[in-house]
Amino acid sequence: MSPKKQNEEDPHVSDSDTDSTYEDSSAADDDDGDSFGSPSESESEPAAGDDSEPDEHGESDSSGLHQEESDSSEDEVAPRNTVGDVPLHWYDDEPHIGYDIKGKKIKKKDKLDKLGSFLANVDDSKNWRKVYDEYNDEEVELTKDEVKLVRRLLKNRAPHADFNPYPDYVDWFKWDGAKHPLSNAPEPKRRFIPSKWEAKKVVQYVRAIRKGLITFDKPKEEDGPYLLWEDDSGLTEKSNHLAYIPAPKQRLPGNEESYNPPLEYIPTQEEINSYQLMYEEDRPKFIPKRFTSMRSIPAYENAMKECFERCLDLYLCPRVRKKRLNIDPESLKPKLPSRKELKPYPTACYIEYKGHEDAVTSISVEPSGQWIASGSSDGTVRIWEVETGRCLRRWDVGEAVNCVAWNPLPDVHILAVSLGQDVLILNTHLGDDEEQKKIKELLSVDTSTPSDDSGNSATSVRWLQDDKHGGIKLKFFKTVTAVEWHRKGDYFSTVMPADILFECGLS
Repeated sequence: MSPKKQNEEDPHVSDSDTDSTYEDSSAADDDDGDSFGSPSESESEPAAGDDSEPDEHGESDSSGLHQEESDSSEDEVAPRNTVGDVPLHWYDDEPHIGYDIKGKKIKKKDKLDKLGSFLANVDDSKNWRKVYDEYNDEEVELTKDEVKLVRRLLKNRAPHADFNPYPDYVDWFKWDGAKHPLSNAPEPKRRFIPSKWEAKKVVQYVRAIRKGLITFDKPKEEDGPYLLWEDDSGLTEKSNHLAYIPAPKQRLPGNEESYNPPLEYIPTQEEINSYQLMYEEDRPKFIPKRFTSMRSIPAYENAMKECFERCLDLYLCPRVRKKRLNIDPESLKPKLPSRKELKPYPTACYIEYKGHEDAVTSISVEPSGQWIASGSSDGTVRIWEVETGRCLRRWDVGEAVNCVAWNPLPDVHILAVSLGQDVLILNTHLGDDEEQKKIKELLSVDTSTPSDDSGNSATSVRWLQDDKHGGIKLKFFKTVTAVEWHRKGDYFSTVMPADILFECGLS
């Protein structure tokens, strides 16, 4: 019985009930599994008891009811976005996403956080069929036909199943009953006479082969068995297999593998019991044992196993070829640049400091860069002004100077000079009165002889007051060749022959 007749017989049944029945049946059809087989019986066959007859226009009453249902469902469709080809990121800061066909704003929907969306997707069995439509800010659930269409496209097939990509060939010319061929022209003569052009081409190929211009590839010979670790450096022919790589060397036995190892290599009983509790791959493979003589050593039980594992390692181990280059050592030396490449270099003397009568052996620059000290073999020490070349001060020490060193502190203007077996600490008399007062207190030395902890007098270095030069004199037992200050200016070190190094401090 059709729904229309049922409504006419039962006046209590409303149209809304009828619509709900159709909606329930459609929902049931959608829930009939997610397989992509043939459509359900409710879609292919009419419902049982449907006695509706088609009207005079060839349409049944049920089709008219479906048409009415589709007309009423248009009002329930969500408003569609009509902004056109406009980038959606323009609406990121807006509460709406676009406008519908009536010009009203389409509000953005509240989105769940990641955890909420994850839990919702887990509980939803049809989540895999949903696609997010960013243009309309909604989730669209694909139907079975749409899923089939997507799967066909992913397999590089035609979208429609009824499309045949390889149709049968249709011969549009009817050959049956044909009395005459398509052309009644006689066969040309050139088909029965050998071609002169082909003969010339063959002669050219023959000449090119005889001259060696055209060569033929020789058939490839299959490689036979070869020694894996054999040195093939002496072979003239190039082989297709892997190049020679020496086999890795086995680790040499140590004290643990000795038949009579030291006691510290022999594990205790507690350690042996702990080995039994370890995993087999973590357990040591060899436990040292002690024997009185080599005659009492038993046969090794894992000899065959370790030999097999060794051969297996040699066969499966990764091999790397390292190329050795024959390089001439002379080619590694840097080439000296020419004089033209070194230009501009100083060619004229800017300033000259004249005053020493013999060779200058050492110079030292004051930390501020204003003064420079020099020592010469004529037995004099001079202080010069860098910019003008003026000699500010001169000391006659009476012996060849080996080294001069300026104190690195800018407010302590003292100079260390090494000559023979002595080292002089000189006051340069630079700076203001407060600095000079501090320097004089620093260069005052107690005349008492210092002694070491054992009570013996210290004879390696003697500190003496030098009134002649206005400083301190340090006497050593050997010639001092060099003097160097610490960067803080509190200590300086001296170097003497036979690798003797002394460190002295200023209190």
